[in-house]
Amino acid sequence: MRPPAFPNSLKLPLAVLVLLVLAALLAPWIAPHSPVEQNRALLLAPPVWVEGGSSAHWLGTDELGRDILSRLLHGARISLGIGAAAVGLALIPGVVLGLLAAFYQRWLGTVVLRLMDLLLALPGLLLAICVLAVLGPGLVNTVIAIAIGALPGMTRLTRATALAEMSKGYVMASQAAGASTVRLMFRTVLPNCTAPLTVSATLAFSGAILEAAGLGFLGLGVQAPLPEWGAMLAAARDYHERAPWTVLLPGLAILVTVLCVNLLGDGLRDWLDPKLR
Repeated sequence: MRPPAFPNSLKLPLAVLVLLVLAALLAPWIAPHSPVEQNRALLLAPPVWVEGGSSAHWLGTDELGRDILSRLLHGARISLGIGAAAVGLALIPGVVLGLLAAFYQRWLGTVVLRLMDLLLALPGLLLAICVLAVLGPGLVNTVIAIAIGALPGMTRLTRATALAEMSKGYVMASQAAGASTVRLMFRTVLPNCTAPLTVSATLAFSGAILEAAGLGFLGLGVQAPLPEWGAMLAAARDYHERAPWTVLLPGLAILVTVLCVNLLGDGLRDWLDPKLR
């Protein structure tokens, strides 16, 4: 059967995300200044469209005289990188554990589910805070903390989808033909679980960006002088009346990125699920 056409409603958020990814990848070459370079003579300089602004700093400067546009571009590398790394770190073990829990329900499945229930006892952000309290703040530890919070959802979704597929005729036919358990898991069942996993990973990506920003705002995530969007918000909160652009611009970057990812995830769900088309 011919696959459905790519919906027009997904083209705009996808285009915005592609531009964000390109800007993040090319940040070292397109950023007008170093993201950590300070200029004490231009503290809280306004953007170019505000009276007193200069084309040398299109989006103005922060409380230390650092160029906000450069920090936003480099911050996109960090925020998007944290989201992608955390989702990947949760997706791989989540898929493996979910498949094992589906194929070995009596003993391993029970252990896996109880472990996931233990992780689900705390909200994702609170769990990440607890993990960082043990591991300490930092970029790598932030990725690990967010991935641990995303692991239960990936595991449970994989298990539920695999159980639904295991009752279908093609799996029983492969089993009757003598296919091994590993082949059944990764060659027969897993390819038919990719649609819901893709949607879940997309939505988890936006959640990871929000959690990274929240941890950065609390001072537990990425540490200065790295230009992470949440940390930029935290540093600018004392200047929101005098220099509102220092708060507005990082917040707008988070808003646009998360909104586009969520729109893309919802659209993919409708596009990949024939029941919703």
